[in-house]
Amino acid sequence: MIRLVVSNLSASLGGNTVLRDIAISVSPGEFVGLIGPNGAGKSTLLRACLGLIPSSGEILLAGRDLRQMAASELARHVAYVAQDRDIAWPITVEALVDLGRQPHRGAFARPAAADREAVEAALQRMDIVKLRSRRATDLSGGEKARVLIARALVQEADLLLADEPVAGLDPAHQIALMQVFRALAQQGTSVVASMHDLGLAARWCDRLVLLEGGHIVADGPPATVLTADLLRRVYGIEAYVAEAAGGLIVQPTRLAQTGIEQETSRDSTV
Repeated sequence: MIRLVVSNLSASLGGNTVLRDIAISVSPGEFVGLIGPNGAGKSTLLRACLGLIPSSGEILLAGRDLRQMAASELARHVAYVAQDRDIAWPITVEALVDLGRQPHRGAFARPAAADREAVEAALQRMDIVKLRSRRATDLSGGEKARVLIARALVQEADLLLADEPVAGLDPAHQIALMQVFRALAQQGTSVVASMHDLGLAARWCDRLVLLEGGHIVADGPPATVLTADLLRRVYGIEAYVAEAAGGLIVQPTRLAQTGIEQETSRDSTV
């Protein structure tokens, strides 16, 4: 069964239509990257899929209407990493990560062995074991990002939605996170992440969904989405694109020339 099905989805913010007639499906074991320029609707799509903002259309999770699911049940099946990395409470990193286990136990229940094991595994996966006793509010931006991702990982949800998860991470931790997401997908979890880094998206995602102006303009394997024509038309850039061991390499190189700029360039060489 397809895990997430979105059809005819539209959403508005502040009176402005942000998404129009979106249709997307995600299967178990898929790592899907949402890409597109600023304002394309990536974050809005993730939030709409969670029922966090009003929207029209259909959102089905494992065949059920997601909007009709209780919050506690939804949290057992869907984990979310928001773009906002604010942490309000000065609790320890370990305690903050453990909050992700709440959907699996009663509100006042003490952590069980399974909870402790899940927390320990997430701390190790996100390379934050040494931070476990630190106050979460004292961390750097990149450290906070890794802690909040760890909190989502311990939910052990069927579907993980992540909004700009690599933002603020150094290159080593960006690649490590992509490895974590790929490993989750190989274990059957569905992962959907919005991304601006086209190189990471090309190399690690199974599938890319390219948004522009609230519409999906391409959906498929990285090699079929990250074409010279689409990169030029949607992003306004030229890029180096090549196949290499381990996947596709995409490196933006310069802004694409407009028709006027091309004429000017030709004239200057005459």
